[in-house]
Amino acid sequence: MVNYYKVLGVPQNASSSDIKKAYHQLALQVHPDKNPENKEAAEEKFKQVAEAYAVLSDAKKRNDYDKSRGNHTKRESRRDGRDKKHLEEEWCFERLYISTQ
Repeated sequence: MVNYYKVLGVPQNASSSDIKKAYHQLALQVHPDKNPENKEAAEEKFKQVAEAYAVLSDAKKRNDYDKSRGNHTKRESRRDGRDKKHLEEEWCFERLYISTQ
């Protein structure tokens, strides 16, 4: 499976604006019209960059992609910014605290 994060050169926790920025920069660099000396390779790279952006820029597709790679828990978060691991620790603490009262 292709690592779309590596294709775009962004970390797995990249924001949507970081992904968009990386895509635009790469698309300009690898566009076949900008690389007439090696048009076929540029077309292939451009398609790969476009595919990576199509997946990572769509929240549902990105979530599905991350799940398929086993990275879902790294990105799952609540609106208040706390990640899933923090929430699990908080839940365990509350359960422990309530059971001792």
